[in-house]
Amino acid sequence: MAANAILSLSPAASLRLLPYKTIRLLSLFPTRRLPLGPPPLRRRVFCCSAAEAVETNKWGGVDGKVKGNGELGVGNVGVPGIGSNRVGEFRKRLRISEIKGGEDGGLSRVGSELTVVGWVRTVRVQSSITFVEVNDGSCLSNMQCVIDADADGIDQIESGLVSTGASIWVQGTIVASQGSKQKIELKVNKIVLIGKSDPSFPIQKKRVSKEFLRTKAHLRPRTNTFGAVARVRNALAYATHKFFQENGFVWVSSPIITASDCEGAGEQFCVTTLLPNSGEVGDSRVDAIPKTENGLIDWSQDFFGKPAFLTVSGQLNAETYATALSDVYTFGPTFRAENSNTARHLAEFWMIEPELAFADLNDDMACATAYLQYVVRHILDNCKEDMEFFNTWIEKGIIDRLTNVADKDFVQLSYTDAIELLLRSNKKFEYPVKWGCDLQSEHERYITENAFGGCPVIIRDYPKEIKAFYMRENDDGKTVAAMDMLVPRVGELIGGSQREERLEYLEARLDDLKLNRESYWWYLDLRRYGSVPHAGFGLGFERLVQFATGIENIRDAIPFPRTPGSSEF
Repeated sequence: MAANAILSLSPAASLRLLPYKTIRLLSLFPTRRLPLGPPPLRRRVFCCSAAEAVETNKWGGVDGKVKGNGELGVGNVGVPGIGSNRVGEFRKRLRISEIKGGEDGGLSRVGSELTVVGWVRTVRVQSSITFVEVNDGSCLSNMQCVIDADADGIDQIESGLVSTGASIWVQGTIVASQGSKQKIELKVNKIVLIGKSDPSFPIQKKRVSKEFLRTKAHLRPRTNTFGAVARVRNALAYATHKFFQENGFVWVSSPIITASDCEGAGEQFCVTTLLPNSGEVGDSRVDAIPKTENGLIDWSQDFFGKPAFLTVSGQLNAETYATALSDVYTFGPTFRAENSNTARHLAEFWMIEPELAFADLNDDMACATAYLQYVVRHILDNCKEDMEFFNTWIEKGIIDRLTNVADKDFVQLSYTDAIELLLRSNKKFEYPVKWGCDLQSEHERYITENAFGGCPVIIRDYPKEIKAFYMRENDDGKTVAAMDMLVPRVGELIGGSQREERLEYLEARLDDLKLNRESYWWYLDLRRYGSVPHAGFGLGFERLVQFATGIENIRDAIPFPRTPGSSEF
């Protein structure tokens, strides 16, 4: 890499951070006026789902053994003269992930009698035995249930009621599997159909496209791919909170409705009650919107008395709490009305946005690096089965790629050096490269995938003309203390900056961009009353899910994607 001789490279600085019982539903007698005096005690009638088929409290206890019916006592609790049933103890249902977990794959449970509930993936009927694969969503693996002709409830299989998509309850004994695909299986002595599945169930044991599954977003979590994505997404969210909580950050709920545009791009969804909200919205008339005398929309009659929008970022609000609590973070939904149909954009997405008080750009880069390495290591350690699935079926080599991210030092270089590197590559890019241009995805991926062999790269000190108004101006007057973290396959994953803490500089920047100071009066106040150097970054959570799973389209990284022309489900 001859080009590297001109670069000033260094690792990013290190971060300076320090057993439940089923609750029964009560069915009361019809209410009527009570006579004076103590009423006679009446025993309430208990009802529970699938009561005719499955006795109460047999969904599988924390130890996996069948429970007794756990009758609740009737007594006069709290209100004199009125019988009251005590709420049962909460107990954790035994899940397939726990049954088959551990290094022995569940062999230690051989001989145990237990129950499993879940949804049927496949049914294979042979001459004298039937195999039913059941999945409860707790892990990728199914529980293979072996059912012979003597099992209680075998008629439900013979009649075709137990089919792909149906929900069932099975009770049996764990035995060592005779097959090679699993170590244990459940020899069933009783099977109960909880909810049958219509033959039109669209997800059978065959390959279907992700595009098709987006039209079935309510059912796609039952597939291997989207079940695994959901579990990894959950693990990333858990690890996010764990990282910041362990390092002294306070979680702040930022508003979803706002009157300011954090990015200044104007790509916001308007929130209004000026449109008639009774009856059919489709019948709303344009002339029903109140107007001023000069024909403009009369925003004074709107719910908030002025234009309001769905937020594109919680950053500005987080800064207010950082100036009081030092280190804070937000984690919530954000919205952008960008008419883009690419595999990288959503209209609704989640953002993680920490703010560090008494911090500069170096602290910001160190925090971003430590955070990403922490959450990647978490899923590698805690989502091994799902990650192996992604490694086999979605992106070969993803585990090695993520391991590199978790273990290696990150590289940092200036925007100017990055432009010079791209110019010296002699590669023909779709978007021409020159100093002052905004780096595109093709530029970012070349830098991290080709120039640095898959190592994450942090680029810092961007031209101020292509960055937001709140970023701190550097001493050269041309650049701002901004940084972007680039990762393989995704490109930019994190964007952050040191914030402009100097009032006069911030006011001048707002004027340069023709942004209304009055809309940011409270944000400017933070610079009037005890301003401190502070920094932060934003991370699109769905892009993190893409990066961690290898999923190519961002619409498959969120349960219910919102895109131009699509707000289904």
